[in-house]
Amino acid sequence: MKADSLEQIAETLEAEGYVSDPAVSMSLFLALKMRRPLFLEGAPGVGKTEIARVLSRAFATELIRLQCYEGLDIHHALYEWNYPRQLLRLQAGQSEDLGAIYSDEYLLKRPLLQAIDPARSTSPVLLIDEIDRADEEFESFLLELLSDFQVTIPELGRIEAAHSPIVILTSNRTREIHDALKRRCIYCWIDYPSTQKELAIVSMKVPALSEHVREQVVSLIQKLRREDLLKPPGIAETLDWAEALMHLGIAELDTDTVRQTLGVILKNQEDISVVEGLLEDDAWVAQVG
Repeated sequence: MKADSLEQIAETLEAEGYVSDPAVSMSLFLALKMRRPLFLEGAPGVGKTEIARVLSRAFATELIRLQCYEGLDIHHALYEWNYPRQLLRLQAGQSEDLGAIYSDEYLLKRPLLQAIDPARSTSPVLLIDEIDRADEEFESFLLELLSDFQVTIPELGRIEAAHSPIVILTSNRTREIHDALKRRCIYCWIDYPSTQKELAIVSMKVPALSEHVREQVVSLIQKLRREDLLKPPGIAETLDWAEALMHLGIAELDTDTVRQTLGVILKNQEDISVVEGLLEDDAWVAQVG
């Protein structure tokens, strides 16, 4: 991948099937040039995680993903010792050098340690996905890692990356992320796409769907996002719906088809009930498309 200019970044994203906008391209360009993590924030399903996949393909390098969750700790994110193997060695009578069981041979490398492994010959892409789901204590642990790409393991000492990973952090903003972490990153907010951008995405990803139905799909999705839903549909749901309608061979999107396929774009009964009520309103339906 060539990242010498903003234009090359935009061209690479497009070539990899990602419909970007100037703000995203600029943030990614600066993150790569300044060797800073890229912090992407926005609603679920707007394409944050996909940027990491695109970078992995464009650089032809490994994508290492750390999926965050409540209670995530250093052992699941960084490393663990292979206690069963260590115990077997001790039981076999090989206890003359206890330090030997605390060597790389018995180290289970989790995503963060894999990303800064000095044995790597190229920089991987490290995706720290949905950081807002992790606890605040985990954010504090990331500060050293993201500043110097190094960690200290008591039994082994300091481990430092020979090739700094390309780091992407994502957040759905279920809680605020501490400023200390954000300061170490290039920040970019990814919003729901405009009608034109979403049409371009659907055209690129589901080209077999007719242009007329694509326009109907995007028009309805855009309108649903303006309603009071618990979980408005993201781009991911738009693409799933477009693919579903393609498989169904739909040539005209009517109210019955929408009602029968709501489970593709809405993921809870409350939202489905709201939309089913809207579909009973002829004036609301007439505004779609």
